[in-house]
Amino acid sequence: MSLSEVLSTMSDVALDAAWADEVRELAHRRDAVLLAHNYQLPAIQDVADHTGDSLALSRIAAASDASTIVFCGVHFMAETAKILSPHKTVLIPDARAGCSLADSIDADQLRAWKSEHPGAAVVSYVNTTAAVKAETDVCCTSSNAVEVVKSIPADREVLFLPDQFLGAYVRRITGRQNMHVWAGECHVHAGISGPALIAQVDAHPDAELYVHPECGCATSALYLAGAGAVPANRVQILSTGHMLDAARASTADTVLVATEVGMLHQLRKVAPEIDFRAVNERALCRYMKMITPEALLRSVREGTDEVHVDSELAARGRTAVQRMIEIGCSGGGE
Repeated sequence: MSLSEVLSTMSDVALDAAWADEVRELAHRRDAVLLAHNYQLPAIQDVADHTGDSLALSRIAAASDASTIVFCGVHFMAETAKILSPHKTVLIPDARAGCSLADSIDADQLRAWKSEHPGAAVVSYVNTTAAVKAETDVCCTSSNAVEVVKSIPADREVLFLPDQFLGAYVRRITGRQNMHVWAGECHVHAGISGPALIAQVDAHPDAELYVHPECGCATSALYLAGAGAVPANRVQILSTGHMLDAARASTADTVLVATEVGMLHQLRKVAPEIDFRAVNERALCRYMKMITPEALLRSVREGTDEVHVDSELAARGRTAVQRMIEIGCSGGGE
C-alpha cells in the first residue's frame, strides 16, 4: 500500500481539529509530552510536541519536565526512551508496533555470536531491543556509525549489528577488515533497491539524492557517484535528521528520497519549495502506521500501552547509549 492509499483510508478523525485539541488537552492533563517519529502518519506528526528520529526524541524526553512520555513510533524506540528516562512513565499507543530490523537479532543470538569472537567489541545500531543493548559495548546511529567504529582500536575485532546495509556502508568508508556484520535488515529499506534508484535518476537527471544508509540502494548510490553517472555533490547518504538539515540548505528543484515515505511530510514542511519524490512510493512501514489517530487518543485517555524495561537491562543498555553520546551523535539518529 502506498502512502496516498494509506491517507485515503484514514478515518476523518485524523483530519478533525477537534481530535487534535482533545489529544493535546488529555496529554496536558496526564502531564505528558507527545513524541512522533518522522515515519508516522502526517496527522500524528502534526499533533506531536516534537518530531524527529528515535534517539533525538528519547533525548528530548529525558530532558522534558513531563512525567509521562507518549512515544508514537515502534516498540524499541519507546524502550530506548524508558532506558534514558527510567523514572518516567512511557506509553506507546499500540504495543504491537514492532520492527523487522530490531527483530532480526535477539540477546541469545548475540551472546552466541560473541562467544565465537571473544574480545570483540559489540557495536549495536540504536534500532535494537533493550535486551540486545544490554549485551552491547557501544551503540551507534546511522549518522555516527563510522565515528563509533573508528573509535575502537584498529587491532580489535568489531561485531556490528543488526543492519547489513549500514554495516556494509561503514565497512566501506572505514576500510576495516576485522569488522563482522550481522545479516539483518529493515524490510522497508531493503526494498528500496538499486534498480528503483537508477530508474528515478534516469527520470529526474537533475535531482539531488538523499539516501538512508539502511537502504538496499545505498551501494548503488555510491556507485553512481563514483562512476560519474550522478555528480558526487548531488548524492548524500544521510540519517533522517540530516535529511532535514540538507533540505533546509538545498537550492535544488527536485530531491529524490530513499527512505520510508513518512519522511516526505517533514521534508515538505521544512522546504516547501522543493519537489521531494520517493525513490519507492511503496516503501511504507506497516508497524509505524499502526499508531493511528484512534490509538493515540485511546493512549492519552486511558494510559495504554505502558512500556516496561527490566532495571538491570536498562542500566546496562544505558551504558552503551551513553558511550555513543560521548563519542558524539549530533544531528540525528537513525
